[in-house]
Amino acid sequence: MASVQGRNLPAGVVYARHRPEQTLLYRIVEEHYPAFHDLLAQAGRPLPNYVAREFEDFLKCGRLEHGFLRVRCEHCHHEKLVAFSCKRRGFCPSCGARRMAESAALLVDDVFPDRPVRQWVLSVPFPLRFLFANQPAVMGRVLGIVYRAIATYSCHRAGFKAKDAHTGAVTLIQRFGSALNLNIHFHMLFLDGAYIQMPDGKLRFRQIAPPTSQELQVLLHRITHRVAAFLERQGLLERDAENSYLTLDGLTEDDEGALPDLYGHSITYRIALGPQRGRKVFSLQTLPPHTAQHRSARLTKAAGFSLHAGVSARADQRDKLERLCRYISRPAVSEKRLSLTGNGQIRYQLKTPYRDGTTHVIFSPLDFLSRLAALVPRPRVNLTRFHGVFAPNHAWRPRVTPAGRGRRANTSVPEDAQRTPAEQRAAMTWAQRLKRVFGIDISVCEHCGGNVRVVACIEDPDVICHILDHLNGVGRKVDPATPARGPPQLDFLA
Repeated sequence: MASVQGRNLPAGVVYARHRPEQTLLYRIVEEHYPAFHDLLAQAGRPLPNYVAREFEDFLKCGRLEHGFLRVRCEHCHHEKLVAFSCKRRGFCPSCGARRMAESAALLVDDVFPDRPVRQWVLSVPFPLRFLFANQPAVMGRVLGIVYRAIATYSCHRAGFKAKDAHTGAVTLIQRFGSALNLNIHFHMLFLDGAYIQMPDGKLRFRQIAPPTSQELQVLLHRITHRVAAFLERQGLLERDAENSYLTLDGLTEDDEGALPDLYGHSITYRIALGPQRGRKVFSLQTLPPHTAQHRSARLTKAAGFSLHAGVSARADQRDKLERLCRYISRPAVSEKRLSLTGNGQIRYQLKTPYRDGTTHVIFSPLDFLSRLAALVPRPRVNLTRFHGVFAPNHAWRPRVTPAGRGRRANTSVPEDAQRTPAEQRAAMTWAQRLKRVFGIDISVCEHCGGNVRVVACIEDPDVICHILDHLNGVGRKVDPATPARGPPQLDFLA
C-alpha cells in the first residue's frame, strides 16, 4: 500500500480520451463525405480505394463503437476504455500528432549524434509537385540528386574530397502547405559537417560554417540543372528554344480516377468541385506586414525552385533539434485553425500570413474534402528517408548513431549485446513518448498511482454493444468520462 501511494502521480494534466465526434473536422467529414464520394463516382472519376479507406478509417478512429482495449489498475481496479486509432498518414490530427511525437523522439534519441544539424528546405515548381504526386519513384530519384548535391557541397566545405568524407541526412517529405494545398517539398536535416576516417580507424567530424547567399545560389543552380537533365533523360521533360514542358507520360491506371484532377486544383490553389470550379480559392486578406519585404540571407529562388538553409541546431541544443523534428513531421491539418463561417463555409487560418496579406482561405464542404483527399499519400511510399551515414547499409552507421543501428554488421560487438529490430523499435513505448512530449503518464492510475495493465481487447460487435449499453445504464462500473486514448498495441503499457 505504502509503495503504491508513494509513487509520483501525473502532475498538472490528466489524460482523457480524445472524442473525435466532438471536433469540427470529424463532423465535416461525417456529414459531407458520402455526398463527396457519390459525386465523384457518378462523374466516372471515383476515389482510389486507399483514399476511400482513409476517410472511412478516420470516421472510426477513436470511436469506442469500433473496438477498444480494457485497461485496469492493478491496485484499485479502476478501469478505462482505450479506443483504437486508425494509424493513417493522411489528415487524421490525432494519429498525426502521435506519429509526430514518435518520429521526433526516435530521430533525436536513436539517429542524430551530438553534432550540429542544419535544416535544408527545397520547394519545387507546380509541375514537379504534380509529377511527384503521381510518380513517387521519380520523386525518390530526384531526392537522391538533391542529397548528393548538398552532401558534396558539405564535404568540400569541410575541406575533404567527396570520396573520402561522408555526411548524413534525414529527409521528411512534407505534402501539405499552410493553406491545405498539395505542396510536396523536402525538409532535409543534414549534419552540419562531414566525417572522415583517421589512420587509426577512428572517425573525426569537422563542422562547417553556414552557407553564404552566393553559395546557395550556386548550389540551387546545380540542383535545378541536374534535376532537369534527369527528367529529360527519363522522357518526362521536353525543351524547346524558350521553354521546358513536362510530358507527364506513364501515369498508372489508378491515376485515371479523380486524383489527378484533385491534385492539379489543390497545387494551384483552385476550387476543384462545384459551380466555382477552376477559380481561385476564396481568401481573406489584410494589409501585408512590413516584414513581407524582408528576405532571409540563406534563402534563394530560381526557376520556381526555392532553397532555404537558415535554421540550425548546435550539438548541445537537443531540445531545439527535437522541436524542429516535431515541426517538420507535424500533422497536415490543425484543428485549432479550422472554423465555420455564418453560411456554412469552411474557414482555415494560415499559419503565417502570405506576403500579399492573405490570412484565411475559404472552402465549400465538398472542396474542403477534395483538399483532404489530395493530401493522402500512396501506400508503401516512405515519407521519411535516411541518407549517407544514416542509411541502413552504411558501414559507419553503427559508429555514428546513438542507438548503434546496423550493429549486426559490426562483429566486434558481442552477440548477446545486439538488439533485434523489434527491440530497437520498442526502446521507447508509446506511453513513454506521450509522457515525454505532453507530461502525461497513462501507465499510472490517476486515482491511486498503481500500475495500469491491459486486461482485454474487445473487437466483437455484439460484445462492444453490450459493454457500451451497460456503461450508459445506472449501474456502470467503468467511468467513460476519463478513459485513455491510445493505439491498439497490446504492449504499449508494458
